[in-house]
Amino acid sequence: MRNVLQLALKAEYFDAIRAGAKTEEYRLDNAYWQKRLLKHFGLPREFDEIVLTKGYPKRGDPERTMRLPWRGWERKTIDHPHFGPNPVHVFAIRVGEAKP
Repeated sequence: MRNVLQLALKAEYFDAIRAGAKTEEYRLDNAYWQKRLLKHFGLPREFDEIVLTKGYPKRGDPERTMRLPWRGWERKTIDHPHFGPNPVHVFAIRVGEAKP
């Protein structure tokens, strides 16, 4: 059985990743995401792939689903309007490579 991380995204973020403009997807560094992304003793979980969906599409909808290789994540502190006016600690999940 493959180990897959699935993330539902807002349309603007999904489209930016598909276009190559967005290379990281952010999730708050909280207990919920720590449980999903970390093993015991704080070691990172490994996944075979990541599946990104535009919202919650019907199963098998290729226009609203992307399957990408797992590239890992790193912890960062960012300012982002989605998370409010103050800096927050996040998991920056790598979902693409920057295009020149």
